[in-house]
Amino acid sequence: MPALLALAAALGWASGIRLYAVVFATGLTGALGWWTLPAGLHVLQHPAMLAASGAMLFIEFFADKIPGLDSLWDVLHAVVRIPAGAALAAAVFGADSGTMGAVAALLGGSLAATSFATKAATRAAVNTSPEPFSNLALSFLEDGMSVGALWLAAHYPVSFGVVLCVVLVLSIWLLVLLWSFLKALVRRVRGWVAWV
Repeated sequence: MPALLALAAALGWASGIRLYAVVFATGLTGALGWWTLPAGLHVLQHPAMLAASGAMLFIEFFADKIPGLDSLWDVLHAVVRIPAGAALAAAVFGADSGTMGAVAALLGGSLAATSFATKAATRAAVNTSPEPFSNLALSFLEDGMSVGALWLAAHYPVSFGVVLCVVLVLSIWLLVLLWSFLKALVRRVRGWVAWV
């Protein structure tokens, strides 16, 4: 049960950051036999799913590296990542347990929402910087974190739980900090627009 909960939490959390990387990496590791996926996630191993998620991963990888386009991509995917995180987390338990599937869906959706909000707010703040390197570095960090979370959950579920708790506390702190920054930025832009 701890391993399945860790997997559900990792799928939910990482989906809020890199949904297509999560779907592709999970399906590929299952298809190659590196990881035995729960029955509810076997659909991710299907060649059609691997092709579709791989194509979207390719597009997202480059879209996320371009300042401004990354925030537009986030806005467009706000309605996709959170429900997908909930669905992936619920699929860990499949039809074996309706109660645990519902619990996992709530957990996965909440974690996807938290990680997505933190990612989108951080990216919006970083995009105000005139140089492109911080945006690029942050994008690569997000790539590594999403795949790293899956690996950690698969191999060390208890350690993943501890790391996830720390990351959630940092996310909440960062969201509060960034909310103040974004409100000040909006006030500045409104003042500039009113002046013009």
